[in-house]
Amino acid sequence: MSDDVIWHCIRHNHCSFMAKITTGIFCRNPYNATGICNRSSCPLANSRYATIRDHDGIFYLYMKTAERAHQPNRLWERVKLPRNYEKAMEVINKHLEFWPKLLVHKIKQRLTKMTQYRIRMRKLQLKVREKIITVPRKKTQRELRRSEKAEKAAQLDKSIESELKERLRKGVYGDIYNYPFNQFDTILQMEKDDLAPEIEEEDEGEREYVEGDDIEMGDMDDMEDFEGLVGEDVDADEDDGFDEPVTKKPKGSYFNLRSKIGRKSTKVITEVDQDEDRNSRQMTQK
Repeated sequence: MSDDVIWHCIRHNHCSFMAKITTGIFCRNPYNATGICNRSSCPLANSRYATIRDHDGIFYLYMKTAERAHQPNRLWERVKLPRNYEKAMEVINKHLEFWPKLLVHKIKQRLTKMTQYRIRMRKLQLKVREKIITVPRKKTQRELRRSEKAEKAAQLDKSIESELKERLRKGVYGDIYNYPFNQFDTILQMEKDDLAPEIEEEDEGEREYVEGDDIEMGDMDDMEDFEGLVGEDVDADEDDGFDEPVTKKPKGSYFNLRSKIGRKSTKVITEVDQDEDRNSRQMTQK
């Protein structure tokens, strides 16, 4: 079938690759070199055609000839193009040396355009960009509701716990024992901390040593005079026999006396009064 018949059928009847829009008529066939639906650019209506395709960043030159039209599995010949732009141009000039100049020019334009967008893609990959992710509205609302319910439940649990602790501290429930011991221990510790400054520990059984330098020497003289008076009274009582016998206290050593100096009891005062009475009685008898 000739190329003109194929083009007439495609143009006037139906083509699955044709896309008609307000700006023009375009072709979606991947082998189209320009993307425009016309006679010179259609890969189906031209038995001798060439184009460039990209496979994972690698460019390939595709060529179709009329000699392989009866072999659809071998219809397109593929040649890998180097990454260098100038070397790729040399490969195109070598394989398309005797092809139509218009088609060769279109292929070179396509190679230039594809090289530019490949460089731009590499720059964009190196550049850090924000990634926009769509979040479903129902899912976000459901998570917000769950978080609000969890916060309310946590506040309720805390208020119940604080109220129970306060009641346990006040002793509202009495002598119950089926409550957590850790919380009870903490309450007891709190009570101990509150009562600690009020309770004063009494020191029992501790010994203290006090110096006796602050005692006046006059007190010691009075004590010596008092011992002399006691001795005279004892002699007088033995002679008369009127009064009650008084036992004579042996004179103690200096250390015993020093130990008793600090204690002035009422007993000493009463004994002195008794001695004065005895002296007054002796004077009346004489």
